[in-house]
Amino acid sequence: MSRLKEKYVKEVVPAMMEQYGYKNVMQVPRLEKIVLNIGLGEATQNPKALEAAEADLATISGQHPVTTRAKKSIAAFKLRAGMPIGMKVTLRGERMYSFLDRLINTTLPRVREFQGIPRDSFDGRGAYTLGLKEQVIFPEIEYDKVDKTRGLEITVGTTAKADEEARHLLGLLGMPFAHE
Repeated sequence: MSRLKEKYVKEVVPAMMEQYGYKNVMQVPRLEKIVLNIGLGEATQNPKALEAAEADLATISGQHPVTTRAKKSIAAFKLRAGMPIGMKVTLRGERMYSFLDRLINTTLPRVREFQGIPRDSFDGRGAYTLGLKEQVIFPEIEYDKVDKTRGLEITVGTTAKADEEARHLLGLLGMPFAHE
């Protein structure tokens, strides 16, 4: 069992049950999945961008990414339906916990002048999305091999019904939220 999962079972569950008055352990919100997503607008002009992004995502997540394709054609962006425009990886179970552990304890502290992550990036249904400006803050990525810095989006899906519960859950897991 990973460190973070152990922390969830031993510390977070009892704390959440006490705070919100859950009667059953199964009512306590838990992490469901983490989705890493890189949107590649430049993939329409530069097909090599997809390969580089795929290699980066595979290195960061330890899992093979899936190509995301355009749903609609948009003439202004020279985009046809079905064209590849991004990459995504969905992490669940053990990989999800180990990725979140690495994100909280090694990756985020490497961000220059880090003040904490925004508190209000919840979607209303207990999912939290964090945008990173460059993929080189991950220790797994070798800086010399990067062709171009790309941003990526990390969405943490929880089973929480409300944002407040999800924020509390992530806070107890060690997410470094910015102070108001």
